[in-house]
Amino acid sequence: MSARQRYRLRNPATGREILVEAEPGEVYRDRDSGETLEVVGKVLPLAPSQSHLPWAVENLRFCPWCRQMAQRDLNDCPTCGRRMGPPAGTG
Repeated sequence: MSARQRYRLRNPATGREILVEAEPGEVYRDRDSGETLEVVGKVLPLAPSQSHLPWAVENLRFCPWCRQMAQRDLNDCPTCGRRMGPPAGTG
């Protein structure tokens, strides 16, 4: 389970973005240009979460029981708590 929050950071000069588990008060810099990165937003799911996948269409599936979205790397639905079968297309 990840207890630290992930953030999307952007280099304002180049537009390059990264996802990082950031600490409050820390200054993060682009390793290529040395420019200070700005926080664009928090990455869902919010910490703490059992999933390590960001919320994106390719990482989500529907729970067969409650029809709510859940990340592909979870075995149990975070909404209803029931066991989900393997994701479609694996195997």
